Amino acid sequence: MSRQFPTASIDRGPTRRRRAHLSLNVVTFHDFYYAHMSAEDQDDFKPSSTPGYKLGEAKSADEYAKMDAEDESLARWKASLGIVPGVTGGDTSGPRVTVLTLELMSPTLPAGKAISFDLSNPARIADLKKTPITIKEGVEYNVRIQFKVNHSIISGVRYMQVVKRAGVRVDKMEQMLGSYGPHPEGKPYTKDFDPEESPSGMLARSGTYSVRSRVVDDDGEVYAGTSQITVRLLSLLTTCSRVVDWDWQFKLAKEW
Repeated sequence: MSRQFPTASIDRGPTRRRRAHLSLNVVTFHDFYYAHMSAEDQDDFKPSSTPGYKLGEAKSADEYAKMDAEDESLARWKASLGIVPGVTGGDTSGPRVTVLTLELMSPTLPAGKAISFDLSNPARIADLKKTPITIKEGVEYNVRIQFKVNHSIISGVRYMQVVKRAGVRVDKMEQMLGSYGPHPEGKPYTKDFDPEESPSGMLARSGTYSVRSRVVDDDGEVYAGTSQITVRLLSLLTTCSRVVDWDWQFKLAKEW
């Protein structure tokens, strides 16, 4: 889908050259996505906030590393976030965070069975909407997320998850990832969230649950799966990737 902009006419002056009509059919995906998100969806993903809290000025990882360099305790804390002098995070033009995988962990999972979503694969993300996973009822499980910080410092990053059944919200989860800088060796980070217990009972087992997941920071920037979108620029069609929320489904059953 795209947003149609008005046609602009360029008059080339008294020489009465023919006018050139420039028709722009361009979509800015971030604006389009949020402009067309329903008010209900926006409310679902409204993050919790601390009254009076104000965001500080954004700085690069190297700038943070050089701040208060004489403070040893602060230096140790920054090092724990991967903030060390000379680490620039490479190319700063792309997203600060890439979410790689989301995995459901449970001590009750059969040996050798894993439930993992590859969020770097657009085709796999599309499949998540079509093929519900099965979660055993009444068991403890937790979400594990793997992500990579590409550049800069991320602050107040959280994982949010809204679960709906027949269009009605039945659960919402919001858990903090924390604050990180780019890993000195370029490695991804892994975060295990607090355990949850899956619903149980005959009523819980009936129907399919729809889930929308989001990773967002204090600036409101969303990091999640990669979606393929088509953009029309002038008369050209091009396909590109955009980081967006991702949707998946699950059913509850007596066994995994």
